[in-house]
Amino acid sequence: MEITKDMLIGELIRKKPEAIEILMSFGMGCVGCPSSQMESVEEAAMVHGLNLDALMEALNK
Repeated sequence: MEITKDMLIGELIRKKPEAIEILMSFGMGCVGCPSSQMESVEEAAMVHGLNLDALMEALNK
């Protein structure tokens, strides 16, 4: 499954639970918070000040 920057964090976690570890390693400790259900990977990266390209590469490995 290819992960896109438009995918919601909640959807990503449901479809690929192993992504939680990757998100946490990038400093996204709130993967279970309510906003993660409505926030895209791109939005979350922006909020957390993360490099979107690096995050996408890690998630799609």
